[in-house]
Amino acid sequence: MPPYLGESQESAAKFLSKIDLSGFGDPFRMEDILDYIDGIDAGNCAAKAAVDIALHDLAGKLAGQPWYRIWGLNPGKTPNTSFTIGIDSAEVVRQKVAEASAYKILKVKLGRDNDREMIETVRSATPVPIAVDVNQGWKEKEKALEMIHWLKEMGVVLVEQPLPKGQVDDMAWLRERSVLPLFGDEAVQRLPDIVKAAGLYHGINIKLMKCTGMREAFVMAKTARALGMKVMIGCMTETSCAVSAAAQLSPLAEFADLDGNLLIANDLFHGMEVRDGKITLNDLPGIGVRKI
Repeated sequence: MPPYLGESQESAAKFLSKIDLSGFGDPFRMEDILDYIDGIDAGNCAAKAAVDIALHDLAGKLAGQPWYRIWGLNPGKTPNTSFTIGIDSAEVVRQKVAEASAYKILKVKLGRDNDREMIETVRSATPVPIAVDVNQGWKEKEKALEMIHWLKEMGVVLVEQPLPKGQVDDMAWLRERSVLPLFGDEAVQRLPDIVKAAGLYHGINIKLMKCTGMREAFVMAKTARALGMKVMIGCMTETSCAVSAAAQLSPLAEFADLDGNLLIANDLFHGMEVRDGKITLNDLPGIGVRKI
């Protein structure tokens, strides 16, 4: 689990051991159940997401429908998903780009002193659009703006979390001047964060493990769109279980970064597929997964 979330396998197991659902006989009482889960302890968003995803899967199976259909979403409107290229040597980066030839957009990690070299290496190997994730790595707004102008010339289409989330005034300054859409990730974890982010970012990256699961993620996507913000559906390093749950929301998003299941060797599930770079949903009820 990412360190900034403050969770571990041990903390998740401890939180899950506190749950007692014996007072709930109807899985469709999601608001009551998930309000109870959220109130057990602060934080623990990934552990809460585990319960939320399981509950949505159960309710969807009882209803006999996938969640994108229950939400009234069009599976034909899913976006292409990016494939992540991590910070590495030029040789390794070129190899990873070659392996990602089926994808129509790449997500490149930046935020160190070799940012230009990373982009130039990727661009030398492919002409596809690039999204960059700075992970709060740039500290000075002027240099960030200069970099954004250069990135646009290099075929970059968005910049994720360019400055540390605490540099609110700098972020507002940068948003006013940026020639590329800026997305909040670490700065936007749960629903209340969206209102604060509306004047700082053009869009938000929603991840189930940050926001406690599908219920809150759906409301976040709707709220962001109502505020005129763009939506990205993202993930951590996850199995197809969580990635497929997030994919149910993807028709609401302009961008997706749902490749976490492709970065592991021990996936226990089969669910959402990427075909010709595009997120492809199935008709399986619930979150759309089956055990391998």
